[in-house]
Amino acid sequence: MAQGKKLVIVESPTKMRSIQGYLGDGYEVLSSVGHIRDLADKKDIPAADKEAYGKYSIDVENGFDPYYVVSDRKTKTVAELKRALKSADELLLATDEDREGEAIAWHLLETLKPKVPVKRMVFHEITKDAIQAAVGNTRELDIDLVDAQETRRILDRLYGWDVSPVLWYKVKTGLSAGRVQSAATRMIVDRERERMAFVSAEYWDVEALASSASAFKVRLVRVDGGQLARGTDFDDLGKLKKAVVILDEKKAAALAHAVEATGVGTVTKVEAKPGTRSPYAPFTTSTMQQEAGRKLSMSAKQAMSVAQRLYEKGYITYMRTDSTALSTQAVQAARSQAVSLYGDSAVPLKPRVYKSKSKNAQEAHEAIRPSGEKFRTPASVSSQLDREEMRLYDLIWKRTVASQMADAKYETTTVTISVDAAGQNVEFTASGTVYTFKGFLEAYEEGRDEKRNSQDASDDQSLPIVAVGDELRMSDAEAKGHRTTPKPRYTEASLVKALEEHGIGRPSTFASIIGTVIDRGYATKRGQALVPTWLAFSVVRLLEEHFADLIDYDFTAALEDDLDAIARGEQKRVEWLKSFYYGSDSHVGLRQVVDNLGEIDARALNSTPITETATLRFGKYGPYLEVANPDAPDEKPRIVNVPEDLAPDELTAEKAQELIDAPVAGDRVLGENPENGKIIVVKDGRFGPYVQENDPVSDDAAVDETTGEVVEAPKPKRGAKKEAAPKPRTGSLFRSMSVDTIDLETALQLLSLPRVVGKDPESGEEITAQNGRYGPYLKKGTDSRSLESESQIFDVTLEQALEIYAQPKYGAGSRRASSALAEFEADPVSGKPIRIRDGRFGAYVTDGETNVTIPRGQQVTDITFEIAAQMLADKRAKGPAPKRGAAAKKAPAKKAPAKKAPAKKAPAKKAAAKKAPTDAEKAAARSAAAKKAAATRAANAAAKAGS
Repeated sequence: MAQGKKLVIVESPTKMRSIQGYLGDGYEVLSSVGHIRDLADKKDIPAADKEAYGKYSIDVENGFDPYYVVSDRKTKTVAELKRALKSADELLLATDEDREGEAIAWHLLETLKPKVPVKRMVFHEITKDAIQAAVGNTRELDIDLVDAQETRRILDRLYGWDVSPVLWYKVKTGLSAGRVQSAATRMIVDRERERMAFVSAEYWDVEALASSASAFKVRLVRVDGGQLARGTDFDDLGKLKKAVVILDEKKAAALAHAVEATGVGTVTKVEAKPGTRSPYAPFTTSTMQQEAGRKLSMSAKQAMSVAQRLYEKGYITYMRTDSTALSTQAVQAARSQAVSLYGDSAVPLKPRVYKSKSKNAQEAHEAIRPSGEKFRTPASVSSQLDREEMRLYDLIWKRTVASQMADAKYETTTVTISVDAAGQNVEFTASGTVYTFKGFLEAYEEGRDEKRNSQDASDDQSLPIVAVGDELRMSDAEAKGHRTTPKPRYTEASLVKALEEHGIGRPSTFASIIGTVIDRGYATKRGQALVPTWLAFSVVRLLEEHFADLIDYDFTAALEDDLDAIARGEQKRVEWLKSFYYGSDSHVGLRQVVDNLGEIDARALNSTPITETATLRFGKYGPYLEVANPDAPDEKPRIVNVPEDLAPDELTAEKAQELIDAPVAGDRVLGENPENGKIIVVKDGRFGPYVQENDPVSDDAAVDETTGEVVEAPKPKRGAKKEAAPKPRTGSLFRSMSVDTIDLETALQLLSLPRVVGKDPESGEEITAQNGRYGPYLKKGTDSRSLESESQIFDVTLEQALEIYAQPKYGAGSRRASSALAEFEADPVSGKPIRIRDGRFGAYVTDGETNVTIPRGQQVTDITFEIAAQMLADKRAKGPAPKRGAAAKKAPAKKAPAKKAPAKKAPAKKAAAKKAPTDAEKAAARSAAAKKAAATRAANAAAKAGS
């Protein structure tokens, strides 16, 4: 970089390229690719510091001082930033202007230790005007925001590292607890508990057709003046909340027959009520996630990922915001576009102003809207965006324009019809709504979540003009039965809404929280609904019984308010952490709770009584029923597997008994092996279904004629010597097979595996086909190749196998090249196309030379070209994994105990390190890196000039 240039650091490669084009040659824009430092792992803390920092990487005795390290993946990035900084005359930290972005900027400052002036550059949209304005209006680093982010990070580390081990020991290894994650899991479980306790009530009414000039549907509402029962009249236990008329099937059918016999009704009332509907506020992070879920079927994580891409490409404003406010220019842009599309009457006389609920002025940016002073229509950008980006941009554009449009005006007409039904006066009603002015509805209407007892809602229909006293023909009267319904399960959209309403967590973190809840196995998705697992019930029960405060909704929301207060400078980080960890007069500290847990009955935690004899337990391999014999209480309980796709509220006492009484599919005799006369049986084991070859059944053995199940002989008494017998041959069923339908021929094929396909004519090595832990594959000596499907194990020929082995095992020429999950441009280093493939250990990024596994929890759809290229670059920089016993790495640096803008960091301590490179080696490395960076910039500039 030439002398005198200004270095701008952002956190995203896409953002980097966009901003570079707006700033010109006097600036160099580089990316940190997110955070460069984080709390150290225990293994990265030197021995000298382990006593103070070893448990949490936080010195809880001395001001909760955190021990930060630069991650291995960011070592090369930091080196490039330091190189660029050496020849810069000013540093502009241009990360996002929320807590996380402010913390990234602070960590950059602490790590790079710049000797040139440092400025904080902030903006909420990436347009030329906004970027150039931001350069001219810089500020100092906001240490209060940094403190709030750091407090949240320390809080989550203390919470997770103290509570999670309890779950490992008492419920299941690999589980995690978190401040917001655990509260969200409890919400999902609480909703399922409500559904399990719910008692459905039955009620009936009558529907009919009323006709004048045209026919319309009417519903019975009163009988002899008494209000007919509706779903909302019952509580969750199926009992009435007020006095209403209840019809059973017989009475409803009799009334329907009487109305049909009468055939005529009289209009007794026609009521018309005008109404208005106002538009919705522009999107915040939370409402955008909700609407993307309802209208676009996007998960919260997917919506945030797509929004991030739109922001970084300059199409929308910053997508992490609690504000519903629009700038004056944005209001004018929305009104102008509404007028041009829908006419002068589409907007009110005065612009609409929406008030934000956020208390944090520092973080209350604009609402999410299209960027720029003039909004680009979806049609004008469709060729520049991918499908998901286009769908979300269209949603944001419509919502923003509609927010400045006029109210919709409508009129709802309700008609009441009286009928004499066999001496009883019954009343029917019908409603219809007509919009006299659509207003904002021309552009946008918000989606709706599922609601309980929706069957009671009136159908919106067009009604003919009728007057009081008109006689209408009544026909097609029919008795209709209804049942009350429990509250619907949470969807991602409704859970986001509930978390926000409770004040739990930040909308910008909801996506990752819900992703963690699903990844940890606490919930599964059935359509859009989040269904809790029995594992979640055990975890929530433990937390409720032993960490009641930490999972309390109000307490969790209060923690969020406290973090907001720290961000506003109203509370001090250290004092607040002391109160949380050690306790105060009004609060029992986390340390006290953990130190006084007492005995925890793991068996009781994992037990849920279903009936008097059946108890649901959650074991290592999933849920099962433990069924006791009431006549022999000391007898070992019988184990009955519970289908994994059976939701907790569906495991009623009746369903449990059905599972208990069901014929056992295991040990079903399939037939005799013609080669050796042994008996082939199919079993349903805890590790999955399989077939087994047993010795012939003796004449004394019995077989259940109804199930085909071999009845086991009584076990020998304890102490009796038992001769060792050879283990029988077994074979696991394929995923496409079922214990109920497998036949003898298929079972014999499974037992014959591995199947010999043939010999390689060149090497003479035998090629076999078999099934393994990661799917079907071929094996030749030590060389294995994956097969596309399980059926190929039996079908693949020697010629096909040789063809598979003739292709490269990895890389661009592999046989899976055409079925890559995603493909990008050529990597700037290797020059080869970057692809995402699905491997045995999960999806991974590759350029044919370097492979990088995509981290758990990150979706393939989240990976862009820039992220993929950075992952490959980081992997190359890291080099091969070090062997055990290698020399210790350079010790990471601790964070300075006090922060003042800009804060100085304490000098890093050093442990035994590898031999440092010579000056010549350093110069050569810098030269190579500089040449590569220059070539990449030149290529990007040429590509931009060509477009």
